[in-house]
Parts: sequence; structure tokens; C-alpha cells
Amino acid sequence: MPPIRLLSVSGKPYQMGFQHGRAYAEAIREIAEERLHLSSDPIWTGRHLSRRAVLDLAEACVEEHYAYSPELMHELEGLSLATGVSLPKLIIANGFTDFVDAVYNADSESVYAPRAANECTTFMVGGERTLHEQAMIGQTWDMHNTATPYVVMLEGSPQGAPRFMTFTLTGCLGMIGMNEHGLSVTINNLLASTGQIGVTWPFVMRKMLMQDNLSDALGCLTSAKLAGAHNYMLMDAEGNGYNIEAMPNTMVIEPLKADPITHANRCLYPVTQREERELDDDWILDSDLRSDRAYELLDNPVNTPETLMNLTRDRVHGAYSICAVAEAPYFSETCGALLMRPQAREFWGVWGLPNQNEYQRFTL
Repeated sequence: MPPIRLLSVSGKPYQMGFQHGRAYAEAIREIAEERLHLSSDPIWTGRHLSRRAVLDLAEACVEEHYAYSPELMHELEGLSLATGVSLPKLIIANGFTDFVDAVYNADSESVYAPRAANECTTFMVGGERTLHEQAMIGQTWDMHNTATPYVVMLEGSPQGAPRFMTFTLTGCLGMIGMNEHGLSVTINNLLASTGQIGVTWPFVMRKMLMQDNLSDALGCLTSAKLAGAHNYMLMDAEGNGYNIEAMPNTMVIEPLKADPITHANRCLYPVTQREERELDDDWILDSDLRSDRAYELLDNPVNTPETLMNLTRDRVHGAYSICAVAEAPYFSETCGALLMRPQAREFWGVWGLPNQNEYQRFTL
């Protein structure tokens, strides 16, 4: 892949969305259509819902998003005007991996969909184990390989809100990012059996980046009516952090202490496991191998940005590696990766497989 693209937007939310949509209108239309199609794919949802039924479910989520963050929905309105893509379709394109949980639980019919095509590995390490005692947080971002061409870095200067930078997709308000106060967020997908009409994770992540302290950022998650399940890692400029397994009805909040934390797409606590879909053995093995390998690579007295970038490039377990190559039948791959050092406001991102491309450094 070429160097990661950077798009800068500024102004009122509507203006920012319009600038984003105008810059990548055709790509946004393409990925919105692809994700609408995948929302009827039984590999993701266990169901063959009609296109109309999927859009009706997304339409029901629109009101929840307005109630949660009118500002971010105004940004989505600007995207919609610039691209001609409807708000329900943009909700799907933004929060696809939460939205499919809502589709999974759309009625009382029993379904079995134990695996989805994404394998992100997230990690954070406190200052006690890092160069210059500056904590770091990062991840690989893995998804169906059709998503790779749409990766972009979005730099935002919103009127009346903190500046931010986010690793995202064209048409998505944000996926993983940092703001000017050093608040930093990473995510990895979980599979919930309890999805509902609610708010999808990119809106939670971006609302976190509208805050200036860790407590208020965490409150953006704990107060949200979540459409689906994700694991969030949250860190501030002082190196304080949380790992949060967030299901639609329950969550577990684990503070960062002296030891690093990694997470890899399955619930680790009984209370959240009760809301998790039944997972197949291969999914569990994949998750455990990646998480264990990340812990192994973080077991250094001094971690540097380079050692953590090398973690994202790791291929020791082949099909179960941290750096994933697309293979049948799921065709999931590492579409990109990133690393953040909140105290220094540093952000490194790479487009595509980290072991085949170079990271680029950005600052806020």
C-alpha cells in the first residue's frame, strides 16, 4: 500500500462532514453499499434479511444517534449531502460491526453465527514499562479485506471542541484516535447475542474525543445505549487507562496498572460472556494465541514505539498471527495499524499490512 492518506477537516460539524464527503464521495458510496450487502450475510449475522429490512433497522437507530450526539449526527448530515448516501445507510457504514449485532438479535428466531471476519489485537502499556516513562496504546485494525482500500487518517479541527486525529475509513466519523488533550481510544470487536436498536461504536469513540478528561470520556461509554458489543481501551496524557468490555447490557472496566493489557475479540469475564454469542473453537484459539503473543512481546523492561510497531507486524502463529493475511472463508486481514503516545501527542499509522509498509508519524 502507499503511505497512509491524511484528510483535514474543520469548522462546524456539518461543514466537517461535507468536507469529508466531498473529498471521498465515490469511495463512501462504494463502502456504504458493500456494508449494506454484508449486513445480510449469514457469516456476520446468521440471517438473510432483505435489503429493506436491514435499512428499516438502521432507520430505527437514527433517532438513538441523534439523542446521543446531535453534533455528530450533524456531521453525518453533511456527509449525506455531499455523497447522496442516506443517514440509515451511513449509520450502517459507520457502525457496521455493532449494527450486525442488532441484526443478529432482530427477532426471536434462533441463529448461529459464531465468527466474523475481523481479528483486531489491541494493547496498552503503562509508563513503568516504556521509554521515557511515557505510556503507549495501539492496535492492529483487522476487517474483511474489502475495507483496506478505504483506510484514511482524518484530522479534525471542530469549532468549539478539541482537535483530534483518527484512523478511520472514508465515510466513517472515526474508529481509533486521540485528541489534543491526549485522550486516546482503541477498540476491538466483540460478538453480542443481545444487540439492539441503539448507538454504534464510532459515535461513542468520537464523543470520547470531545472530552478533556478521562472520567468524562469513560462516561460517554457508560451512559450510551449500545447497539452492539466492543472492547474499548481508553488512556489519558498521564498514562491512566482503562480496558472496557462493553456489551449492550453489561460492561467490565479494568484499570491499567503496572502490567500491560492486551485484548483480542472475545470476552474474558463471566458477566460479559453471558451476552456473547456462542463462539467456535477456532475463534477462541485465534483470540487466545494473539493475546498471549502480544503479552509475550510486551514483556520487556523498556518498550519503545519500534517494539510496539514490531508487535503489529508479528506473524509467528501463521493463520492466527497478530498481523493477519486474508484467507478463505472469512478473508479477514490487517487493513492497517496504529500506535499512540498520549503524553507526547504522537500518533503513528500504517495503511495495509504493517509487515509490508512503513508507519508514518503525526502529532497533535
